Amino acid sequence: MEPQRAAHGFAGRRWLFPSAVIHELDPDAGQAGRRPRRTARDWLVDFSCFLLAVFLGLAGAESLRNEVDLPHSLAVLDQSLGALACAAVWLRRRWPVALAAAMVPVSLLSTTAGGAGMVALFTLAVHRPFRYVAWIGAANLVLVPVFYWLRPDPELPYMGVVVFATLLTVSVIGWGMVARSKRRLMLSLRDRARRAEAEARLRAERAQRLAREAIAREMHDVLAHRLTLLSVHAGALEFRPDAPREEVERAAGVIRESAHEALQDLREIIGVLRTGDSDDTGRPQPTLVTLEALVAESRAAGAKVGLDSRVTEPAAVPASIGRTAYRIAQEGLTNARKHAPGTEVTVTLTGAPGEGLTLSVRNSAPDGDVPHVPGSGQGLIGLTERATLAGGRLDHGATGDGGFEVRSWLPWAAA
Repeated sequence: MEPQRAAHGFAGRRWLFPSAVIHELDPDAGQAGRRPRRTARDWLVDFSCFLLAVFLGLAGAESLRNEVDLPHSLAVLDQSLGALACAAVWLRRRWPVALAAAMVPVSLLSTTAGGAGMVALFTLAVHRPFRYVAWIGAANLVLVPVFYWLRPDPELPYMGVVVFATLLTVSVIGWGMVARSKRRLMLSLRDRARRAEAEARLRAERAQRLAREAIAREMHDVLAHRLTLLSVHAGALEFRPDAPREEVERAAGVIRESAHEALQDLREIIGVLRTGDSDDTGRPQPTLVTLEALVAESRAAGAKVGLDSRVTEPAAVPASIGRTAYRIAQEGLTNARKHAPGTEVTVTLTGAPGEGLTLSVRNSAPDGDVPHVPGSGQGLIGLTERATLAGGRLDHGATGDGGFEVRSWLPWAAA
């Protein structure tokens, strides 16, 4: 028979497992409000228990012949109760507590019901917690000496048969508790495996989400600067169609170059998404050395940008720190063009090994009101997180003269 798979991942030959275990491993196996159906193994075990109860009942009926002082009516009652108890064994899975409790007084009255009582006690120990087993098992143990006092065995000493019956009862309870503990262990291991799988999925989803956020920040940092330049010059051509030919050609050149660079950056990011490679592949990543080129690009686009760099060896700055500083300066220049067009922007860079790298981008107050730009502030949130991940910090806010400043500090370890 081929293994069958449940919706929640249960795999195995179901007929080999108890229906209660399958119900725990795969709750969808049984319909809501209905008890699980018996498996082939259940039918085999139930039939074996029934045969055992009948066999012990027949042995008990045979022993009734040795009780010469037993009234005939009591013997008939004994055998009748034994037959009903054997038939009730088939109900042991549906009502284990009720059956075990009912067998306590029945076993006191009927010798032939002893086997069915042991089966009921074993079933109780397997399917129910210890608190039920303790009460009903204790009642059985208390009634053992009472039963043999009222109906002594003519062939065995009283103390010997009481000790034997007590040990047999304790053994049956212990056997059932061992079977229950094994089932509980199997179910707990299965639950632990499910939780581990769920946690692994959550970790994978979190890693994917972090990767998407990192890529989104990178796309914003890379493309916002290019597209802002393109938008500024396209707007200039729209509002000044009569501009001199030289200015039109220069603006068209900046638009073409910005669009080309944006397309190259976008292709690079998409390539990272496809291959999963790090940022170290593809085109060279910006570092602190390329900060002057960024400022020159902004100046060529018509922005008033001043650079005050007091770092003597920009190439000595670690690549990751330099790239973070470049992205912060890029976002600061982009924000200045969007929110304070035409103002003067100053980029200040200071630092040394062991002291850290300090970068500030400051612009003066704009002339007149500037229209609100939808989605403002998202880039600064991403830069704050980028600086934090690099081990630094980033602050931003308005200045006293109505301008705006982005100031960051990044770690630069001593050589």
